[in-house]
Amino acid sequence: MTATLEHTGFTQQAFDDFLDARDEPNWLVDMRRAAWKQFGELPMPSGSDEEWMRTDIRLFKLDRYGLPGERDTEAATPTALLAEGVELGGHTRAVDSRTVDSDLSSELAKQGILYGSLGRLTAEHGDLLKPFFERRLVDPSYDKFAALNAACWSGGTLLYVPKGVKVQQPLHALSTITDGGVDLSRTLVILGEDAEATLLSESASSDQSHGGMHCGTIELIVGERARLRYVNLQNWGDRVWHFAHQMGDVAANANLQWTIGALGSRLAKVNQHVALTGQDAEAQVNGVMFTQGKQHLCYSTHQHHKAPFCRSDLLYKAALQDHSRTVWRGMIKVDEPAQRTDAYQRNDNLMLATTARADSIPGLEIEADDVRCTHGSTSGRVDETQVFYAMTRGYTRQEAVRMIVEGFFQQVFDRITIESVREALGEAIGQRVRDL
Repeated sequence: MTATLEHTGFTQQAFDDFLDARDEPNWLVDMRRAAWKQFGELPMPSGSDEEWMRTDIRLFKLDRYGLPGERDTEAATPTALLAEGVELGGHTRAVDSRTVDSDLSSELAKQGILYGSLGRLTAEHGDLLKPFFERRLVDPSYDKFAALNAACWSGGTLLYVPKGVKVQQPLHALSTITDGGVDLSRTLVILGEDAEATLLSESASSDQSHGGMHCGTIELIVGERARLRYVNLQNWGDRVWHFAHQMGDVAANANLQWTIGALGSRLAKVNQHVALTGQDAEAQVNGVMFTQGKQHLCYSTHQHHKAPFCRSDLLYKAALQDHSRTVWRGMIKVDEPAQRTDAYQRNDNLMLATTARADSIPGLEIEADDVRCTHGSTSGRVDETQVFYAMTRGYTRQEAVRMIVEGFFQQVFDRITIESVREALGEAIGQRVRDL
C-alpha cells in the first residue's frame, strides 16, 4: 500500500473487498488492478498543473469518500427532466453507483441491442465487450481521477447497437446521489457500422442540498456510417464535487451529435474530447452552462482531427450570475494526415452579475497545411435597452431578463433536434434566472 492510499478513503483492503464481491471476467479484474496501481502512484492535481491552475480543489478531501457501500436505494428519485414527454425504448436508474432499475423493450432486445447496467452486461457478454474495453478511449494514466474510475467504476450504463440496427426510440439513463454518496459510474456506448441511436443521460441529487462526489467516465464509440445523438445533463446538487473524463471516437462517414448541459455541482472539472478517426467523420458538440451562487464549472474540450475531410463544430454558451465562475478551455488539434479539415469552435458568455467571472481560452494546434479552422469567444452583459423595451410591453424585470437569457441560448437549442430536450433545458435554466 502506498502512502497516497493510506491518506484516502479508498484503501487497499476496501478495493480487495470490492473485487471479491464482483463476478467479472479475469481480463477486467486485471485491468482494474493495473488502474488501481496507477491511482496509488498518481498525485492529486494541483494549481501548478496548467490544466488545473484556474480550478482550485484544495477544499476537496478525497478521504471523506470511499468505494460505494450499501445505501438507501429507495431514496427519493429526482425528476428526470430529459424523459418527460418522451416515449422511451428503455431506461436505467442508478443510486450511488448501484443500478436499481433497468428495462429494454422486447422489440429492441430481439434486434441484439444491449442496454442496462454495464457491470451486469459485462459479466454476461465479456467476450463481446472485451475489445472495446481494451481500446481505452480514456487513459487511466491521464490523472488520479481517471485512474480511480478505471479501477473502481460501479454500475454504469452500456448501450450496444449491432451493425445496421437503427433505434428510433430514445433510451434514458438517470444517475442519482444520496447525501454524502459517491457515484463512480462509467458510460460505454458502442454503435456498429450503419447503426443509429439516441441516448439521453442525466445526473441529479435526490436533494439539491445534498453533498457527494462524482468521478465518472463516458466513452462513445461510433462505427462507420453510424449516427449517435447523445445528450448529457449534469444537474447535481450544489454541494457535489464533479470530476469526469468524456471521450468520443467517430469512424469514417459517421456522425456524432453531443449535447452537454451543465447546471449543477459545487465544482465541476470535465474533460470532453472528440476524436475523428475516419475519413469524412463529423461531430457537432453543443454546450449549455448556467451557474449561480459560488459554483465553479471548468470544461476542457478537445476536437482531435486524425483523418482527412472531417468536420467538427463546437458551440458552448454560458450564463453566469452571483459569484459563480466558468472556465472553458478549447483546443482544435489537426494531425498532419488530416488534410481538408473543417473545424470550428466558439464560446459565448453572458454575465448576469458584475461579481461573476468567465475564463475563455480557445486554441489551435495544426500540423496539416490544407485546413479551415476558426475559433472565437465573446463575453458581455445583459443589454439594459432590451430589458427596458420588454418592461414597456408589460413584462416584469425578471421576466425580461429570463427572455433575454433564453434568447442567448437559442442558437444552441436550435441545434437540438429533440423538442422535449430543448424544452427541458430551457425550463431548467429559466427557473434559475433571478432579477438583476
